[in-house]
Amino acid sequence: MSKTVPTRIRTTAALLSAFLPLSALLPVTALAQTQHATIDKGDSAWMLVATALVVLMIVPGLALFYGGLVRAKNILSVLMQVLVVAALALVLWVIYGYSLAFVGGDAVIGDLSKTLLRGVTPDANWPTFTAGVRIPELIYIAFQGAFAAISCALVVGAIAERAKLSAVLAFTALWFTCAYLPLAHMVWASNGFLMKLGALDFAGGTVVHINAGIAGLVGAYVLGPRIGFGRERLSPHSLPLTFGGAGLLWVGWFGFNAGSALEANGIAALAFVDTLIAPAAAVLAWCAIEARLRGHASMLGAASGAVAGLVAITPACGTVGVGGAMVIGAASGVAGFWGVNALKRLLRADDSLDVFGVHGVCGIVGSLLTGVFSAPALGGIGGAGFDIGHQLGVQALGIAVALAWSGAVALIAFLVVRATIGLRVDHDAEREGLDISAHGESAYQL
Repeated sequence: MSKTVPTRIRTTAALLSAFLPLSALLPVTALAQTQHATIDKGDSAWMLVATALVVLMIVPGLALFYGGLVRAKNILSVLMQVLVVAALALVLWVIYGYSLAFVGGDAVIGDLSKTLLRGVTPDANWPTFTAGVRIPELIYIAFQGAFAAISCALVVGAIAERAKLSAVLAFTALWFTCAYLPLAHMVWASNGFLMKLGALDFAGGTVVHINAGIAGLVGAYVLGPRIGFGRERLSPHSLPLTFGGAGLLWVGWFGFNAGSALEANGIAALAFVDTLIAPAAAVLAWCAIEARLRGHASMLGAASGAVAGLVAITPACGTVGVGGAMVIGAASGVAGFWGVNALKRLLRADDSLDVFGVHGVCGIVGSLLTGVFSAPALGGIGGAGFDIGHQLGVQALGIAVALAWSGAVALIAFLVVRATIGLRVDHDAEREGLDISAHGESAYQL
């Protein structure tokens, strides 16, 4: 496959060359493995590192970010839920997730021909975006598995401090199967519904962030608010932990975004630089608006701004220029601040750690602006025939599908779990704190 950017991008084949999104965009026929093809050792080494960086985002990155935001009596429960949810997602990914997401199938879902990684040997390889260049299929499976794991773990933040661990795990299994896998297939597989329409999502703005954000919001509604919500201060207990988690997330995000190029090449470098500059712009924008409206810029706001910028640049990082990345980052800083303040009050949902306000809102902003700043006139790498109006329509449709599909699946899954094993701990256990009541441990000895 040529690295040259074509003049049109509205067909699937042109999208492959022009935008180089995740390798799931490769034609299904290209997935047939050439058992003795030459593996590029440099690209393979980079993908091993990128995969490890994505795992770093989950544990300890996301776990510490969330852990610092809850009250002291619930930190261990949040760390536990993030870890165990990610572990469950990885196990399900190997059993059937990878096959349903990326192998064969139709416009909505793949098939089960690679259940339990059947036929995937150390010699099996996966094509990258350059003709003749391949990496081991096992590396690709691990990379995508880490994406699935963090997507499931993100939902934990919306229902923190009141959900049963067993309920969280049951929900994860249902939502992973019926929401994450179909959306990953629709957006990233060459025969996927949204891929055929030309939707752009380089590293997961729709599949990861909007998907998890709306699921978290639905969960917040179904579980109901925490005891004292709206009447008591439910303040973070350790902002230094949250700061450290945000820093680890930023470092890990380089693997998340730049690794999605599947090669150590110029597109990976573009994604890397965009992932550096967008959150920087978001931090400044969030701090500026916070200082303007509240008279001071907070550390929590700065850390939240960094995450907002990382979320927004995720779908765009491989297709927009550095100038576009800065604009997307700044826009996400403003949008994230609005999402966790004005929008949260409007929605009246106790989304404990603002999963929808940051991941959902900024995922939407980033996905829409991908359709704008991928234009070559604005520094993107689209072809000469790039039509911003058309692409915005496609991006909006992708967002609508993600919100509707994931929201409906999440609602059904939460209701099923509530009707069977129950969702919430009892009031006495919630007041005592989940660390003691659910796990028999305490993070801090007083």
